[in-house]
Amino acid sequence: MAVNGLAVTIRFTNDRPDPNDLLTVEGRDDIVLVWREYLERDLGRYINITGANGLAAQQRAALTGKQLNAPSGKAILGRVFNALGGTIDGEPAVKDAVEVPIYTNQHSTEYRPLSVDILETGIKVIDFFAPFVKGRKIGIIGGAGVGKTVLTTELIHNICAAKTATTYFVGIGERIREGHELYETLRSRGLLENTVMFLGQMNENAGMRALVGEAAAASAEYMRDAAETDVLFFVDNIYRYVQAHNELSTMLSEIPSEGGYQPAMFSQLHRLEERLNSSPKGSITSVQSIYIPADDLSDPAVVEISQQLDSVIVLSRKVFESGIFPAVDLLATRSSLLSPEFVGERHYVLVRQVQQILERHHSLQSIISIIGESELSISDREAYDKAQRLIEFFAQPMFVTEDLSGIKGKNFTREQTLAGVEEILAG
Repeated sequence: MAVNGLAVTIRFTNDRPDPNDLLTVEGRDDIVLVWREYLERDLGRYINITGANGLAAQQRAALTGKQLNAPSGKAILGRVFNALGGTIDGEPAVKDAVEVPIYTNQHSTEYRPLSVDILETGIKVIDFFAPFVKGRKIGIIGGAGVGKTVLTTELIHNICAAKTATTYFVGIGERIREGHELYETLRSRGLLENTVMFLGQMNENAGMRALVGEAAAASAEYMRDAAETDVLFFVDNIYRYVQAHNELSTMLSEIPSEGGYQPAMFSQLHRLEERLNSSPKGSITSVQSIYIPADDLSDPAVVEISQQLDSVIVLSRKVFESGIFPAVDLLATRSSLLSPEFVGERHYVLVRQVQQILERHHSLQSIISIIGESELSISDREAYDKAQRLIEFFAQPMFVTEDLSGIKGKNFTREQTLAGVEEILAG
């Protein structure tokens, strides 16, 4: 056995273990080794998932008799788990949970026709510019402190209230406080009973943070296929999933790619994203927040994640600083689902009209900064005023910030949003 940080290389003297078999070190029950990859027939790499100290070369590893499984089934609703399936909410262990293997090739490959069912979020700017369609993937992208977690929490609050699907929240590399606040928010509003939380938080090692997404995905797959239910799968933050694997890659002495990330970034990300799909028995609709390092939208990891998504909601620091919440960049936000096939002709035409006005508003801002608004032509001034009204229209108080802002949250139907836009466009 050779050791480098959390990375452990093991030579097998007997048959090669199954990837789901957990290993330990003889005489050290506090050490759990999780499979990472096979190098040769008799050589494999493992991750010291518990992070316990005291490992050294030439020590002997042994099978624990346990497998790397994730809990699933109706018995886990309302509970909080770590990457290894242990409960971390202070409550007793779940007795009737179904144990499903995390690493498996049994993923559904059956074709399911693409859904055109729209899930209304009650948030105007999202339902208008990036509508949720059942079984698709949506990203909330932004730098530090612009409201990604708050918007994700609001979405969970609004969509879970309908209780039409099982909700998974996966916290990867985020603050302990944020996970605790979400748990208390869901419990106080009676929404926890239909929600499962998997957390691999900032204080945990890279192995736990890299594994928690896979564990939650395995659990959600079983819930989709065995319980035949629709699943809402929230991830905060998918960038931290890439970052955790990058840390492990460094420990494994892998040569980084040109952008500084691990060479297997695409395959690792693709493997997780492909599990969050639909089958003939149910759907998984995924909402993933994405941290932008240094507010750089061209970061290789951010670009790679964005390419896996159907819609991307971009949060802007400039909009945030202007006091508009949610701080969505209306021009940068995009969706491949904005077509008459999904949203209808009326919605599609309104989006195109609004985008044209906003683009004109953006081009006029540089002129106004030089000559002032009073020097604009009548048509330009009308367009500029209309755009300002639209920007203000898409601001909205949130339910999850009521205690902080003192302003009661509001919920809008898609019909109310479309009617409001039509009224502004009509002048």
